[in-house]
Amino acid sequence: MQPQPFRADHVGSLLRPEAVKTARAQLAAGQIDHAQLKAIEDREIIALIQQQEKIGLHSITDGEMRRAWWHFDFLGGLDGVTMVPVEHGIQFAGVATKAEAPRVTGKLGFSHHPMVEHFKFLAAHTQRTPKMTIPSPSMLHYRGGRKMINMGVYKDMDGFYADLGQAYHKAVGAFADAGCRYLQLDDVSFAYLCDPEQRKMLMDRGDDPIKQPQIYADMINAAVAGRPKDMVISMHLCRGNFRSTFVAAGGYEPVAELLFNKINVDAYFMEWDNDRAGGFEPLRFLPKGKKVVLGLVTSKSGTLEKRDDILRRIEEASRHAPLEQLCLSPQCGFASTEEGNVLAYEEQWAKLSMIVDIAKEVWGADE
Repeated sequence: MQPQPFRADHVGSLLRPEAVKTARAQLAAGQIDHAQLKAIEDREIIALIQQQEKIGLHSITDGEMRRAWWHFDFLGGLDGVTMVPVEHGIQFAGVATKAEAPRVTGKLGFSHHPMVEHFKFLAAHTQRTPKMTIPSPSMLHYRGGRKMINMGVYKDMDGFYADLGQAYHKAVGAFADAGCRYLQLDDVSFAYLCDPEQRKMLMDRGDDPIKQPQIYADMINAAVAGRPKDMVISMHLCRGNFRSTFVAAGGYEPVAELLFNKINVDAYFMEWDNDRAGGFEPLRFLPKGKKVVLGLVTSKSGTLEKRDDILRRIEEASRHAPLEQLCLSPQCGFASTEEGNVLAYEEQWAKLSMIVDIAKEVWGADE
């Protein structure tokens, strides 16, 4: 089995440095052009890479520094997808995102995507393992459902799901051809489907919350089929992460068996930083040969967890799955959108450093 995910790992997104925030505001105001923005992003990403290496991480990301959203930037770059204004943003606990969303306006496909070049830049600037993060294919459907898919293009949903799976299959192949051997699919749908309110939302709009997980699983399996044998695919699952707020609640029990045994990925980054995530009992379904990265350290606040509390929770998790199949990370990224969570830039690095130290104590050095 490949070493990644590493014993100390992270989901991927990092707080935007002030230089990047300022440059994006200047671009919007017409004070700089895209080439100037890219130069600033390049410089800041190199600094982020160096900081990740300095604190001892082995999986290195670009912090999603070039994105506004963790998912829409990628989805909007697929053939047949257009970003459009909508009436309401995504509603979190007490706050909403910007009011825009992807709409399927043509036949889905993957011909070229700027994020392949983003990966190449990352890989060229680290000697460790570069990790690419993209949204799961289910994210083009879950938020908006049928109403965001042009009826004239897709009269039936089977055709939509099939084309989306194949578009992602080409995307995975493009990243593989670029040298990516650690690819993460970010997915909130499976965790959201553990929340009764989210299941009701699906039913109210005409979707079946019992059948939907298998439909999403089939798309993911189509996407990753035939990947290089040394390419590790992980999934990240969470219940919402925007400005330190959330959307869903509920343990993984309703989806655990399908998640672990019917989806052909190698590892799962799973949120367990508070009671909303339920207990570790669903880990009993984890088969041999797969890993779970325990998201025990919250990215939603700057308060540093107590070492002994994390050690205790790792021990609790190991009662349900072998310790050698477990790893440690934050429960989510620190900036799923460009706004970022509510914590200081330095607090982010303190949490990641603590994860590295605890992982060494529990598992020893990374493979």
